Amino acid sequence: MAFDKILIANRGEIACRVIRTLKRLAIASVAVYSEADRHAMHVMLADEAVCIGPAPVAQSYLNAAAILHAARKTGAQAVHPGYGFLSENAAFARDCEAAGIAFIGPRAEQMTAFGLKHTAREIAEANGVALLPGTGLLADVQAALDAAASLGYPVMLKSTAGGGGIGMSLCRDAAQLDAAFASVARLGQSNFANAGVYLEKFVEHARHIEVQIFGDGKGDVIALGERDCSVQRRNQKVIEETPAPGLSDTERTTLHETAVRLARAVQYANAGTVEFVFDAHARAFYFLEVNTRLQVEHGVTEQVYGVDLVEWMIRQAEGTLAPLDALAQSLSAGPRGASVQVRIYAEDPNRQFQPSSGLLTHVSFPDDVRVDTWVDAGTEVSAFYDPLIAKLIASGDTREAALATLANALDRTQLYGIETNLDYLRAVVGSATFAAGEQTTGFLGRFVFAPHTIDVLDGGVQTTVQQTPGRLGYWDVGVPPSGPMDDRSFTLANALLGNAADAAGLEFTMVGATLRFNCETLFVLGGAPLAASLDGAPVTFWQVVRARAGSVLKLGGVTGAGVRACLAVRGGLQVPDYLGSKATFTLGQFGGHAGRALRKGD
Repeated sequence: MAFDKILIANRGEIACRVIRTLKRLAIASVAVYSEADRHAMHVMLADEAVCIGPAPVAQSYLNAAAILHAARKTGAQAVHPGYGFLSENAAFARDCEAAGIAFIGPRAEQMTAFGLKHTAREIAEANGVALLPGTGLLADVQAALDAAASLGYPVMLKSTAGGGGIGMSLCRDAAQLDAAFASVARLGQSNFANAGVYLEKFVEHARHIEVQIFGDGKGDVIALGERDCSVQRRNQKVIEETPAPGLSDTERTTLHETAVRLARAVQYANAGTVEFVFDAHARAFYFLEVNTRLQVEHGVTEQVYGVDLVEWMIRQAEGTLAPLDALAQSLSAGPRGASVQVRIYAEDPNRQFQPSSGLLTHVSFPDDVRVDTWVDAGTEVSAFYDPLIAKLIASGDTREAALATLANALDRTQLYGIETNLDYLRAVVGSATFAAGEQTTGFLGRFVFAPHTIDVLDGGVQTTVQQTPGRLGYWDVGVPPSGPMDDRSFTLANALLGNAADAAGLEFTMVGATLRFNCETLFVLGGAPLAASLDGAPVTFWQVVRARAGSVLKLGGVTGAGVRACLAVRGGLQVPDYLGSKATFTLGQFGGHAGRALRKGD
């Protein structure tokens, strides 16, 4: 039957993505949300919204009973799970079926068959799909050590129920395997309620390539090309693209046929992905796993094939999808051009990629590329959930054209208020290795990134971003003049550096901040004299000083006349304008960095 109302059992950009497709199909949408997400974009977009619990995922987005109650309460006929959370939970799919609510995805028995990696390997082996040398489930650490000695190091220790890069550890010797065994088992138990682990031989020059499949549940399956997902950090994908660069036509065809053969063996239904490891030196593919859900990177496939996979999923679940042979015929011309996606995360690349949470004060995306996001200016990014905040997807007639479009789009994207990996993505996309399509899964582990930032180790008494002449002319809307108290010193300090007079810098009050420069920087101190040292050596005011990457500037209390001092840096500080100025207005909580004085950790 055709659906009139569908509940989206997810949050973030995928919930927004599904809701937009539902609007186009004239199907009513129901959003579920945690208390932390009560103002989230997917809640605003949906026709109806139901709170399902507190912020922790176990009490909200993993609370199957609450989600099913919301579906029954609102009269939703189906549930779209998105990805993550309950999307590959066979028990939830069965609960939906028992409640008379359609689960938009593969059948529960298919999730079970492919959900555990060691059983997925058994199915692949039975259907003639090449496997990396590996083991079944391991009883204990001694069994793992014995098996690794037979396989030969390096090996990858994996949780059988893992996903999203969780529960994996590269072990190059027995000592590393011994140390990692308990941790990987514990991660599997805590994240997936399954402590089972196994080993696979590790491929040094590996690429991660996956095939998008779609099945009708009756034995017919088609492939919609492949994606290269080799640009990974800690086994988590960062950049994905289609078609995968550097494959021969024979390799591509064999890959697609292998994925389809495996899916047909279980009469696969709906969307899924068969993942492979490709040995770039041996030119050989090996089965990795099956993801029985929509992938985060599905958008690049949609771009080159001109389809909406979410719509296909819905139509298949309600029984109104066109026959797959007819759909395959419409795709017979193959992909049109190339498409590349980058994942923008709320994380700090300069601090081991630790997640960043807080208020996004300024958000601006280009309008000539596809942007899947759930954030806007004023969005509060919670520490409770995955830090993915947006996906930028650029397309072109060729890979080179798509990459040029992507680089340009990244340069025009602006996100302020919290730390993101935006500059890191710009550097990776601009690297020679990625431009040549020579990336492997070890690429980012060797990639060196030097951020053009300053770390605040101590914010001082009242340190703010300021700009001359400041924010003027807004008294009529209740905003008094704001800007540096000592605009003359700001102007002179910028002049010494060759900056424009309105370049943004820092202003200190009575006691200065302690700052660490993350790149080589020219700076000038001006205004009221403060006790100042750079890496322990005294710093003279009103002189151009060069700081090395890693240098620490310590500013103490005022030592002479005046109470305000300033720091100008070559090129100025990059912060967005607010009401025509970069100056911080703390009472209004806008301008500068997050509308406030700087503090430790900024």
